Amino acid sequence: MLKNIDCPLNHTMLLIGNKWKPLLLFHLLEGELRSGELQKSVVGISNKMFTQTIRELEKDNLVERKIFPVVPPKVEYKLSERGKSLEPILRSLDHWGLDDLKRDASKK
Repeated sequence: MLKNIDCPLNHTMLLIGNKWKPLLLFHLLEGELRSGELQKSVVGISNKMFTQTIRELEKDNLVERKIFPVVPPKVEYKLSERGKSLEPILRSLDHWGLDDLKRDASKK
């Protein structure tokens, strides 16, 4: 199957469309986080997936990494300007999820 690379939704999904990327981006909406804090904020993500996902977000210029020259090493992540532009989308997904959880709870 050929992918339509001109499709805007396809472009967006290629950037943020896996299980972990939106979660990492969402947690960075509030500001810079140290690597360990960011990883702990996303329940269930393994070290390998965290590293792979954060590197992809950096490569796509959605997240910026700052390394401090101290021992032990300190690394902080923050949203780039491009990453910050996803805020309305991420907040909308969060609100939809909250509303849907409430609907499910009311049906029980």
